[in-house]
Amino acid sequence: MDQGPRPARWQCAGSRWGHRGPALVWRHPAHGERLSPLTPDRPLSFTTGPRRDCVGVRRGARHTPCPTGAEVPAAAVSAQCPDCARLDRSYSVAADTRTDDPRPYDVYLAWFGPDLIKVGITAAEREGARLLEQAALSYCLLGRGPLMAARRAEAVLGTALGVPDRFPYAAKRTARETAPPPERRAADLAALHQRARDLAGLPESLALAPFEPVHHDAAFHLDRVRPALGLIQLVPEATVAGRIDAVAGPDIHLTTTDGRILLLDTRQLAGWPPAAAAADAPTTAPVAAREREAEAPEGLF
Repeated sequence: MDQGPRPARWQCAGSRWGHRGPALVWRHPAHGERLSPLTPDRPLSFTTGPRRDCVGVRRGARHTPCPTGAEVPAAAVSAQCPDCARLDRSYSVAADTRTDDPRPYDVYLAWFGPDLIKVGITAAEREGARLLEQAALSYCLLGRGPLMAARRAEAVLGTALGVPDRFPYAAKRTARETAPPPERRAADLAALHQRARDLAGLPESLALAPFEPVHHDAAFHLDRVRPALGLIQLVPEATVAGRIDAVAGPDIHLTTTDGRILLLDTRQLAGWPPAAAAADAPTTAPVAAREREAEAPEGLF
């Protein structure tokens, strides 16, 4: 039975990386958007709320709420209902449904682990934020050019060198916990960068870039990343409480109040209306053991 409109509450919209590091994004119908920095050693304690709702559509600086306030499954990675997801992808570079973007695009090679190097593109104006969002441990730029030239270069690398454009996200998490030093990652990237530059078929409008590796050890606080017991599963009225160890991409590495080392995927926190919990509260949210994490394709990551 319809209970009438629900009172407006702050809704989590996931995490966002900026020049100052990662932050949780909060939205309210009347008060707009706010950010909560996710810094190491900061306490994090909340209770999820009664249900998880669609976060709507965000394009650039404009956010459009879900017109129906649809509920989304608690376990879904995406916090959009089917209608908002379709709208989001109807005019999207990532979904190949927007081809008229006049901005320059970078083609990058991203290192996530041994044998886990992918190719991708990102708007040049984002200055590497996309690689932080994806939890790339290291990366380098191959070139810069118009959108369609960048897409063509991405396809050439995939066909000629077998470089994928995505990996299962669980593989990235595992590799992150035993990451080799930056020198090893740079060597892997340098070899692939040279092979890519030597390829025939790269678009002439793509200005090739010299090899300049970027490492995210400091941004992710990799020295504080330890093997996690499991992944927190958010369900209605579940509590999570602990202290932040590190943040990499959408993942918060957390030590709970009872000493467990767990992962919290902020993509799955999006859509909940969390309320503050006591800093010393027990974590009641269920935890999925790491060996049971799904190896499903990670969508746009």
